[in-house]
Amino acid sequence: MNPSQYMVIDLNIHPDEYLRHYRGKVTQVVCRARDGRTVRFPSAILQRHVTHDGVHGTFRLEFDNNFKLIAFNRVHPSSSV
Repeated sequence: MNPSQYMVIDLNIHPDEYLRHYRGKVTQVVCRARDGRTVRFPSAILQRHVTHDGVHGTFRLEFDNNFKLIAFNRVHPSSSV
């Protein structure tokens, strides 16, 4: 996969902050990828990664040539991204 077709991000979202997303008060996550690019995506894709501690970890966003999101997965800490 071409490196321009994915981004790696680190998220640390506190449970109280995530509640704003869950309740629909906030619908987008905006963050900076490790390569410096800014990315915006729907907060709904975080649901399967939420724990009692919120959302924490490293994630890989994959998108097509039109920048449509096609995958959002947690990256295992020991893997190379």
